[in-house]
Amino acid sequence: MAGHFEATPGGGAAVALDEVEISILRSLAVQLLELIGPGDQPADGEDPLAALFAEGPSKPPTDPALARLFPDAYGGPEGAAGAGRPEEEQELRERSAEFRRFTEMDLRTGKRDDALAVVRTLDALSPAQDGGAVLTLTGDECLSWLRSLNDLRLTIGTRLEVSDEDQGEEGSLYRLPDSDPRKPMVMAYLWLGALQESLVETLMP
Repeated sequence: MAGHFEATPGGGAAVALDEVEISILRSLAVQLLELIGPGDQPADGEDPLAALFAEGPSKPPTDPALARLFPDAYGGPEGAAGAGRPEEEQELRERSAEFRRFTEMDLRTGKRDDALAVVRTLDALSPAQDGGAVLTLTGDECLSWLRSLNDLRLTIGTRLEVSDEDQGEEGSLYRLPDSDPRKPMVMAYLWLGALQESLVETLMP
């Protein structure tokens, strides 16, 4: 089980993690929460229902990692630029802005809830004498973990400017020297990918 998820009764999964792995996962999840940002809470005296109908931003985030987590629905400026006629390009930009305005806040809430689920399940662990523990997830928690692992990999991959060519067994990510300052984050990126793949395989029928 060490390092690989195994199925549990009821549609869940379990994996043995050592103390360092638990610490890394929790730290990354907390950093993801900080990147996504806090939820919009109603101010004192404000109608809580108003927050349900509040509009979000109409422009993509300026942070490349956030832009990767919350991409434009219609391909962004590049997609609009390739639409053909200027009026078609303008229409795509307007549709993307409208879609973002009414969906991004909900998307952020979902990603925040998933990352919180990761933190809370890790905090609920009962460490053994060696500091490790067996993480046991319900079916719903597995889905939160899958989504959050994907968000973490997207974020780290964006920071590292990872391309598809970098990720194969012959790719540059596997050939970084230990002296490269990116090496710790690259190792975390590859490990998260293996963990995500293991969880996907476990949940497959």
